[in-house]
Formats: sequence, C-alpha cells, structure tokens
Amino acid sequence: MALKGLKVIEMAGLAPVPMCGMILADFGAQVTRIDKTLNSNLDVLQGGKRTIALNLKKSKATEIVRKICKVSDVIIEPFRPGVMEKLGLGPEVLIKDNPRLIYARLTGYGADGRGLYGNRAGHDINYIATSGVLSMFGRKGKNPQAPVNFAADFAGGGLLCAFGICTALLERERSGKGQVVDSAMVEGSAYVASWMFRSRELPVWGNSRGENVLDGAAHFYETYETKDGKFMAVGALESQFYALLLEGLGLTEDQAPHFGNFEESKKLFTNIFKSKTQAEWCEIFDGVDACVTPVVDWQDAPNHPHNKDRGVFRQKTDESDPAVPNPAPKLSRTPATSQYGVGVDCDYVEVAVEVMKEIGVGKEEMKGLIDERVLILDGRSKL
Repeated sequence: MALKGLKVIEMAGLAPVPMCGMILADFGAQVTRIDKTLNSNLDVLQGGKRTIALNLKKSKATEIVRKICKVSDVIIEPFRPGVMEKLGLGPEVLIKDNPRLIYARLTGYGADGRGLYGNRAGHDINYIATSGVLSMFGRKGKNPQAPVNFAADFAGGGLLCAFGICTALLERERSGKGQVVDSAMVEGSAYVASWMFRSRELPVWGNSRGENVLDGAAHFYETYETKDGKFMAVGALESQFYALLLEGLGLTEDQAPHFGNFEESKKLFTNIFKSKTQAEWCEIFDGVDACVTPVVDWQDAPNHPHNKDRGVFRQKTDESDPAVPNPAPKLSRTPATSQYGVGVDCDYVEVAVEVMKEIGVGKEEMKGLIDERVLILDGRSKL
C-alpha cells in the first residue's frame, strides 16, 4: 500500500482525528493509538490501529510518548490549544527530539488559540456556523440545517488533515525536515466550501437560503417521493438533460418550462413521481442521461448494482456486519485496503509489549510501569 512503512501516532479523540488516522491506516501506515483506556467503544474508526493506554498525568507516560515519537513519522493530536504543551509534548519538544516529525494539530478553531473562539469548546455545528457554511444549508423559511457532523468533522477536519500530513511528508522528502500541520475545522470546512463562496455571482445563487437553483428552489434539482414511499433524485441542470427528464415524465417544455415557475413545476413533478414506484422510475430512467437516480437507502447501498460493480463497499462477512465503504480514491498500483475490524479484538498485552520493545523498554521495566499505573492494562493478563 502507498503509505507502507509510515509510522503514525494518534492521540485518541472522537470523530475527526480517528478519521484522519483511519485514512492513513487504510492506505498502509502503521497507526499507534494512544488512549487513556482500552475500552473506547465510541471510536468506530479504530480498525487497523494498534492501541496502548497511558496515564498522561504521570511524567513517565509522557516520556514514553516522547520515545515513541522519536521513532515515528507523524503525530496527530485533537486537544485544545495548550494541552499538549502542558503535558510537555508540544511541537517544540517533539520536533526537537525528532526533526523529521510531522506534528498534526486537528482542532476546531485553530492550534494557536488566536481569535475570539480560540480556546472555546465546540462541535461540528459550531465550526460550520462560524465558517459561514451553515448559513447556506437549509430550506426556504426554515432554520439553517446542519448536514449531521459531516462538513467539519470529516470533510474539513479528518480528510483535510490527512491531506495536510501527506503534503508535509512530500515536502520532507526535499528538505528532510518535519513541520506543524495546523488543521482547524472552521478553516477546513470553509475551504471545502470554496466553490460555494466563489460562485456567488453565478446565476445559481442570488436569492435567500432555499430559494436558489441548487439549494431546494428548482424543480429540476430536487428529490421526489415515489408511490412506495421511496425517493428519486433529480439533477437535470442542463437543457439536454432536462429535455430527457421531461420525456421520461411524459411532459412538454410548455407544461414545465426549464426556468419558469419553479413552485408550479415542483407541484407537477411531485404528483407525477408519486404515480409510480421507485423501481418503475428506475426502469424508465436507467440508461437515460436525464440525471435521475434513486435515493438509495444507506442500508441498501452495498447491494446497489453500481456500487457492487465498483466495489464501493467491502464484502460483508456475515449479516451482522455494517455497511462499510472501501477506501477512496483507488490507486492502480498500490491500492488501499479497508482496515475495518482489523485488530479491534487484539491482545492488548502483546500490542503493549510490541510497542515498548520498539523504544527499548523490556518486560521487567514494563511491569514497573504497570504497577505504577503509567501503562494501563486493566483486566488483561499479566506479562
């Protein structure tokens, strides 16, 4: 895999940092996750990672982290500004220990603590609200609607942080030096939405939220319920696609002008789509460039013909398996492999021994660390 041989330290957190670590692990990196417990069931993105638990309130634990970072390429941390510095694990310390280290700081408002919200707590909805992105999401006359925690945590957070790490690693090949990657989710979500900011003078905008071509006003860019309570997605923006859409619906341009009365045409489309089941509409539009597709339920997505042909989801080992996407994008020579479930039920004692051996800590020293509650192996077998 493309990142084989890369050693990454992931300081445990929720959502964005685990996502960043997951991407690196799927593409071949060895990711060692440092947590305060071995029972982090909330982290559903930990597959393929090694996990050790350390009590970072103890100086011996922070010394272990420093030793691990000396033999690693990347560290990712999710804490508010100043937390790692208080632990003695700030970038000034760790990059001095290892000048080639890439130190990735994934925060909400920025790692340096500057700005009005620099040291405040927040979540995805707060970050996209601050960035201006949330103001663009929502229906006419309704409150802004956050797209769950997708935009900041995962797109502007975990994914862009992984990209920043990879660019820093590429630059390291030229300079031989590490650097800090300051990945703030306010900035990341704004950057992901660059087109939405830069396109405000295009005809698709110009009105209030929910009254524009792409945000719910247009009848040709909308979802419609079908006879069986399912939905179809329509995205016939261009005239050639719109003509095929009308043909499939049995309408003429006079009955539903492309850029006529959106509300009236939407009512007409609503009634027509409710006259047939989703399967019947798929039979009409599959193979036709009308930009009409079924809204595939997430539970059915792995079995959709297109997704099966492209291998969008990993093969399930049993019916209890969730629908887990395969890594993307696909690389022709060094493809990634989903690490979902790999190592989650590992022997944590063996993992701890392995990690400690890599930094020159033997079993006898480990026993002392366990007794002092520096290395946490609660409920696990003794060395």
